[in-house]
Parts: sequence; structure tokens; C-alpha cells
Amino acid sequence: MDPFQNMSDWKKNMDHFFGQSFWNEFEDVLKPPVPQINLYKFENELICYVNLPGVKDLEKIDAFVDYATLELKGVIDIQHAGGQVIKDEIIHGAFERKVELPYPVRSDKIDATYQYGLMVLRLHRLITDKHKKNRLQIRNLEEDA
Repeated sequence: MDPFQNMSDWKKNMDHFFGQSFWNEFEDVLKPPVPQINLYKFENELICYVNLPGVKDLEKIDAFVDYATLELKGVIDIQHAGGQVIKDEIIHGAFERKVELPYPVRSDKIDATYQYGLMVLRLHRLITDKHKKNRLQIRNLEEDA
């Protein structure tokens, strides 16, 4: 008798009873999001700290920003050989994560840095208020001649 088959049947019954999205509410508890992120919102700027321990080759990390979505892909590789694992709390391996941002950001003004296991992203708010008046700077061509 396969104990995992019983668990699968139990989950199907729970899905049927509670609905397909029931388990999505528990996803972060059962499987913590990787990589871990702290996101701070200011009026016109977002600062995002991404926990990426042990990254030696930043070319293996992909960070994409599209309007109001941040997408991260890559590998956290902790290289250790031998011995018996006693604690395995640092999440490692391949990851893919999408984060919805609280507002759209500019694609032309993004700063990404990495130091001491943290990637820091500075994203600037996209302001598209069509009714906003923008005072124009007028260049005096007579002074340039």
C-alpha cells in the first residue's frame, strides 16, 4: 500500500470540497517562496532586497521587470560535498518567482546591485498622469549664438 497514494486521494477530496484554489492559501507555509524578498514602497520608488546567498556568477541570475511585475530566475548553489546533513535550512537550488509590484515602474531607470548575499533593486514609479502639466524648460537660442 502506497501511503502517498492515500495522501493524493485525500488532497483530491479536499480540492473537490473546498475548491481548486484552497491549497494556494497555504503555499507559502508549505513551501516558502524562494528567493526571500523584502519590498519597501515609497511614493515614487520601490526598494527590493532579494536574498541570494552564495551567488558567485551573477550571469546565472535573471531579473526582469515588466510594467508592474518583477520576475526572478536562477540558481542558489551551495556547494558542499560529503558528510551527513544535520540541518538543511538554507533553501538552495533552481528558483523562479514572480512578484506583483504595487505600481508600474519605469523600465529606463532601474538600478540592480549585489553585495554580501543581497541583491538590491531600486525601481522608480512610472508616472503617466495625462492631465498633469509639465512646465517646459525654454532654451534661449539668442544666447547660444
